Amino acid sequence: MTVSRAGAVVIGRNEGARLIRCLAALKGQAAPIIYVDSGSDDGSVEAARAAGAEVVLLDTDHPFTAARARNAGLAALLEREAPPDLVQFIDGDCEMRDGWMAQALDFLDAHPEVAVVCGRRRERFPEASVYNRLTDHEWDTPVGQTRSCGGDALMRVAAVEAVGRYNPALIAGEEPELCVRLRQAGWKIWRLDAEMTWHDAALTRFGQWWKRTRRAGHAFAEGAALHGAAPERHNVAQTRRALIWGAGLPLIVLIGLFITPLALLLILLWPLKILRLMRRGIDGPRAFFLTLGNIPEALGVLEYGLKRLTGQKSRLIEYK
Repeated sequence: MTVSRAGAVVIGRNEGARLIRCLAALKGQAAPIIYVDSGSDDGSVEAARAAGAEVVLLDTDHPFTAARARNAGLAALLEREAPPDLVQFIDGDCEMRDGWMAQALDFLDAHPEVAVVCGRRRERFPEASVYNRLTDHEWDTPVGQTRSCGGDALMRVAAVEAVGRYNPALIAGEEPELCVRLRQAGWKIWRLDAEMTWHDAALTRFGQWWKRTRRAGHAFAEGAALHGAAPERHNVAQTRRALIWGAGLPLIVLIGLFITPLALLLILLWPLKILRLMRRGIDGPRAFFLTLGNIPEALGVLEYGLKRLTGQKSRLIEYK
């Protein structure tokens, strides 16, 4: 494997020991390594420099977003005298698995029509909390040609450049949105049956899970606003589901109670939905949180809608 074929862009904010593991795992798999920091105050910048990474500091005059950070890292990569053709994007709370880069490079060599290739991201500590286990399930997406990738992915630089890079205004959901534009340009996205990264979500509290799920709802709504028209219909189903189950049903119950106490029976639709998910093979705790999650998702959708109506800019929703 020729390491110089692929550079790496790592993004992070106060990732501590996770960042050190991330940078160490990249050595020998990608070069150069660019680390983009979003206002850390835990020594991450010094640790990254000590690990041999080139550090880019995001301008604090503008709101931090992962998309902004990835674009800044890619720009730094392209400023080099001989920039690589491929870039491995990876979050600072992740650690690349041995052998991933070789498999990904081989696949891209054999499939010139593919712009993005990703693999299996796994939670490092799924047993630490139910929220970590939920996140690990979230990463387990179908293998083969797919519609989008996550934050960790190997991409063709020329393809990303041709579609205008990441949308820096998005506070979440920037990878699926980029993949929409790549697919519209004729490229394909592929998920390999290969171990790609460990991820440390560090979700130990209900409030963290709630914020993260609210951010997902915001991303659904913003993605639908950008690409919700036919034939793409990006995030339309997810946004509609959140609004129906997380906002519509509670509102109908509340209004119905002014008419008849029997309206309270509509609450039974939630446990019925949980049972329906369990019949599809989803375990009980996950089915419960998938159903409960429609409420913070709906709040995220409504938050985006309100800010759009009032002309306010969305700011990053952090859960760590």
